[in-house]
Amino acid sequence: HVQLVESGGGSVQAGGSLTLSCADATYTSDTPDSSCMGWFRQAPGKEREGVVTFYTTRNNTRYTNSVKGRFTISRDVAKNTVYLQMTSLKPEDTATYYCAARRECSGNWYETAFDLSEYNYWGQGTQVTVSS
Repeated sequence: HVQLVESGGGSVQAGGSLTLSCADATYTSDTPDSSCMGWFRQAPGKEREGVVTFYTTRNNTRYTNSVKGRFTISRDVAKNTVYLQMTSLKPEDTATYYCAARRECSGNWYETAFDLSEYNYWGQGTQVTVSS
């Protein structure tokens, strides 16, 4: 049973933009307020890495340095959907992008924002390809 569903991936040229969506079926009225939503990516032959984490309670974010100023995470509570707006895309952004949900974010959420083991739910991924 898939609970996080990503969409919006595709192929673009360098400098282009894409917006990814993550429909979160895990989020209910019982979901703790202390949740985090994250976007991760994995390029061929490389380990999965964190892109951005959004701490819902504090409305805070942490971006990996390589995407700062180019990527923006946002959330539509009514739709239980998280978005990743990507602009000024580079060939090195090419990867499969995964949405992840973490139900128990704590005070050290920032330090563990990109720790894969902290996330309870994962989507199946959406491919982003950026050509030069």
